[in-house]
Amino acid sequence: MKTLAMALLICSLLPAQQRPAAPWRATLADRLPYYGHRNWIVIADSAYPLQSAPGIETILSDESQVETVRQVLTVLAGAKHVRPIVYTDKELGSVPEQDAVGVTAYRQLLSGVFEKFLPDQKVQSTLHDQVIHQLDEAAKTFHVLIVKTNMTIPYTSVFIELRAAYWGDDAEQRLRQSMQ
Repeated sequence: MKTLAMALLICSLLPAQQRPAAPWRATLADRLPYYGHRNWIVIADSAYPLQSAPGIETILSDESQVETVRQVLTVLAGAKHVRPIVYTDKELGSVPEQDAVGVTAYRQLLSGVFEKFLPDQKVQSTLHDQVIHQLDEAAKTFHVLIVKTNMTIPYTSVFIELRAAYWGDDAEQRLRQSMQ
Protein backbone atom coordinates (compact mmCIF):
# COMPACT_ATOMS: atom_id res chain seq x y z
CA MET A 1 0.00 0.00 0.00
CA LYS A 2 2.87 2.34 0.86
CA THR A 3 4.51 1.61 -2.53
CA LEU A 4 1.28 2.38 -4.38
CA ALA A 5 0.86 5.67 -2.53
CA MET A 6 4.47 6.62 -3.33
CA ALA A 7 4.00 5.76 -7.03
CA LEU A 8 0.83 7.87 -7.20
CA LEU A 9 2.62 10.77 -5.51
CA ILE A 10 5.53 10.59 -7.96
CA CYS A 11 3.16 10.44 -10.95
CA SER A 12 1.23 13.46 -9.72
CA LEU A 13 4.45 15.48 -9.46
CA LEU A 14 5.63 14.76 -13.01
CA PRO A 15 5.32 17.71 -15.39
CA ALA A 16 2.33 17.50 -17.73
CA GLN A 17 4.49 17.16 -20.84
CA GLN A 18 5.93 13.88 -19.51
CA ARG A 19 2.50 12.32 -19.07
CA PRO A 20 0.91 10.53 -22.00
CA ALA A 21 -1.37 12.74 -24.09
CA ALA A 22 -5.10 12.46 -23.46
CA PRO A 23 -6.65 10.09 -26.02
CA TRP A 24 -8.59 12.88 -27.75
CA ARG A 25 -5.40 14.94 -28.13
CA ALA A 26 -3.61 11.96 -29.67
CA THR A 27 -6.50 11.49 -32.12
CA LEU A 28 -6.39 15.17 -33.09
CA ALA A 29 -2.61 15.02 -33.57
CA ASP A 30 -3.03 11.90 -35.71
CA ARG A 31 -5.80 13.33 -37.93
CA LEU A 32 -4.60 16.92 -38.37
CA PRO A 33 -1.83 16.20 -40.93
CA TYR A 34 -4.50 14.63 -43.17
CA TYR A 35 -6.98 17.48 -42.74
CA GLY A 36 -7.07 20.50 -44.99
CA HIS A 37 -9.38 23.02 -46.59
CA ARG A 38 -13.05 22.16 -45.85
CA ASN A 39 -12.48 19.75 -42.99
CA TRP A 40 -14.12 20.67 -39.68
CA ILE A 41 -13.32 20.25 -35.99
CA VAL A 42 -16.14 20.72 -33.48
CA ILE A 43 -15.76 21.08 -29.72
CA ALA A 44 -19.20 20.09 -28.49
CA ASP A 45 -21.22 20.08 -25.28
CA SER A 46 -22.38 16.83 -23.69
CA ALA A 47 -25.86 16.86 -25.26
CA TYR A 48 -24.50 17.26 -28.78
CA PRO A 49 -25.96 14.45 -30.91
CA LEU A 50 -23.97 11.56 -32.29
CA GLN A 51 -24.28 12.39 -35.98
CA SER A 52 -24.51 9.44 -38.33
CA ALA A 53 -22.96 10.75 -41.55
CA PRO A 54 -20.06 8.52 -42.59
CA GLY A 55 -17.59 11.44 -42.66
CA ILE A 56 -18.20 12.40 -39.04
CA GLU A 57 -16.05 10.96 -36.26
CA THR A 58 -16.93 11.65 -32.62
CA ILE A 59 -14.42 11.33 -29.78
CA LEU A 60 -14.58 12.26 -26.09
CA SER A 61 -12.48 14.82 -24.24
CA ASP A 62 -11.76 14.33 -20.56
CA GLU A 63 -11.03 18.05 -20.21
CA SER A 64 -13.32 21.05 -19.79
CA GLN A 65 -14.96 22.66 -22.79
CA VAL A 66 -12.83 25.81 -22.55
CA GLU A 67 -9.61 23.82 -22.09
CA THR A 68 -10.50 21.62 -25.06
CA VAL A 69 -11.13 24.71 -27.23
CA ARG A 70 -7.83 26.19 -26.02
CA GLN A 71 -5.92 23.01 -26.84
CA VAL A 72 -7.45 22.67 -30.32
CA LEU A 73 -6.62 26.30 -31.13
CA THR A 74 -3.09 25.79 -29.78
CA VAL A 75 -2.57 22.84 -32.10
CA LEU A 76 -4.05 24.74 -35.06
CA ALA A 77 -1.81 27.75 -34.33
CA GLY A 78 1.17 25.45 -34.88
CA ALA A 79 -0.16 23.98 -38.12
CA LYS A 80 1.40 25.37 -41.29
CA HIS A 81 -1.16 23.95 -43.70
CA VAL A 82 -4.51 24.99 -42.16
CA ARG A 83 -6.07 27.94 -40.35
CA PRO A 84 -9.31 28.06 -38.36
CA ILE A 85 -12.51 29.89 -39.20
CA VAL A 86 -14.51 29.78 -35.97
CA TYR A 87 -18.27 29.74 -35.51
CA THR A 88 -20.35 29.67 -32.34
CA ASP A 89 -24.06 29.14 -31.92
CA LYS A 90 -25.93 32.42 -32.28
CA GLU A 91 -28.21 31.23 -29.48
CA LEU A 92 -25.30 31.36 -26.99
CA GLY A 93 -25.49 35.15 -26.81
CA SER A 94 -29.12 34.97 -25.65
CA VAL A 95 -28.99 32.09 -23.15
CA PRO A 96 -29.92 33.64 -19.78
CA GLU A 97 -27.92 32.89 -16.63
CA GLN A 98 -31.11 31.98 -14.72
CA ASP A 99 -31.77 29.13 -17.15
CA ALA A 100 -28.15 27.98 -17.54
CA VAL A 101 -26.01 28.74 -14.51
CA GLY A 102 -22.45 29.44 -15.58
CA VAL A 103 -23.21 30.63 -19.11
CA THR A 104 -21.99 34.17 -18.38
CA ALA A 105 -18.64 32.93 -17.08
CA TYR A 106 -18.34 30.55 -20.04
CA ARG A 107 -18.95 33.35 -22.53
CA GLN A 108 -16.26 35.45 -20.82
CA LEU A 109 -13.73 32.59 -20.75
CA LEU A 110 -14.43 31.70 -24.38
CA SER A 111 -14.07 35.33 -25.42
CA GLY A 112 -10.66 35.45 -23.72
CA VAL A 113 -9.52 32.31 -25.55
CA PHE A 114 -10.66 33.77 -28.88
CA GLU A 115 -8.90 37.09 -28.17
CA LYS A 116 -5.66 35.21 -27.48
CA PHE A 117 -5.73 32.82 -30.44
CA LEU A 118 -7.77 34.75 -33.01
CA PRO A 119 -6.91 38.42 -32.41
CA ASP A 120 -7.51 39.40 -36.03
CA GLN A 121 -10.57 37.24 -36.65
CA LYS A 122 -14.20 37.96 -35.91
CA VAL A 123 -15.79 34.79 -34.61
CA GLN A 124 -18.98 34.19 -36.56
CA SER A 125 -22.29 33.45 -34.83
CA THR A 126 -24.62 31.14 -36.74
CA LEU A 127 -27.93 29.58 -35.77
CA HIS A 128 -27.32 26.10 -34.40
CA ASP A 129 -29.48 24.33 -36.98
CA GLN A 130 -27.67 26.10 -39.83
CA VAL A 131 -24.20 25.07 -38.69
CA ILE A 132 -25.40 21.48 -38.11
CA HIS A 133 -26.66 21.51 -41.71
CA GLN A 134 -23.25 22.82 -42.88
CA LEU A 135 -21.57 19.91 -41.07
CA ASP A 136 -23.95 17.38 -42.60
CA GLU A 137 -23.20 18.77 -46.06
CA ALA A 138 -19.45 18.88 -45.46
CA ALA A 139 -19.45 15.30 -44.14
CA LYS A 140 -20.77 14.04 -47.48
CA THR A 141 -17.35 14.75 -48.97
CA PHE A 142 -14.98 15.76 -46.16
CA HIS A 143 -14.08 14.56 -42.68
CA VAL A 144 -15.48 16.20 -39.56
CA LEU A 145 -13.98 15.54 -36.13
CA ILE A 146 -16.29 16.17 -33.17
CA VAL A 147 -14.63 16.37 -29.76
CA LYS A 148 -17.42 15.98 -27.22
CA THR A 149 -16.89 17.40 -23.73
CA ASN A 150 -18.79 17.14 -20.45
CA MET A 151 -20.18 20.70 -20.77
CA THR A 152 -23.79 20.96 -19.55
CA ILE A 153 -24.66 24.46 -20.75
CA PRO A 154 -26.70 24.68 -23.98
CA TYR A 155 -25.45 26.17 -27.25
CA THR A 156 -21.80 26.18 -26.18
CA SER A 157 -20.33 24.18 -29.06
CA VAL A 158 -17.49 25.72 -31.06
CA PHE A 159 -17.31 24.90 -34.77
CA ILE A 160 -14.01 25.25 -36.61
CA GLU A 161 -13.91 25.18 -40.38
CA LEU A 162 -10.41 24.60 -41.69
CA ARG A 163 -9.04 26.58 -44.59
CA ALA A 164 -5.63 26.61 -46.25
CA ALA A 165 -3.12 28.56 -44.19
CA TYR A 166 -0.99 29.48 -47.18
CA TRP A 167 -3.85 30.69 -49.38
CA GLY A 168 -6.12 33.39 -48.01
CA ASP A 169 -9.71 34.23 -48.80
CA ASP A 170 -8.63 37.46 -50.54
CA ALA A 171 -6.26 35.55 -52.82
CA GLU A 172 -9.02 33.09 -53.68
CA GLN A 173 -11.41 35.92 -54.49
CA ARG A 174 -8.84 37.61 -56.76
CA LEU A 175 -8.20 34.32 -58.52
CA ARG A 176 -11.90 33.74 -59.15
CA GLN A 177 -12.39 37.28 -60.44
CA SER A 178 -9.44 36.95 -62.81
CA MET A 179 -10.96 33.78 -64.27
CA GLN A 180 -14.20 35.50 -65.33
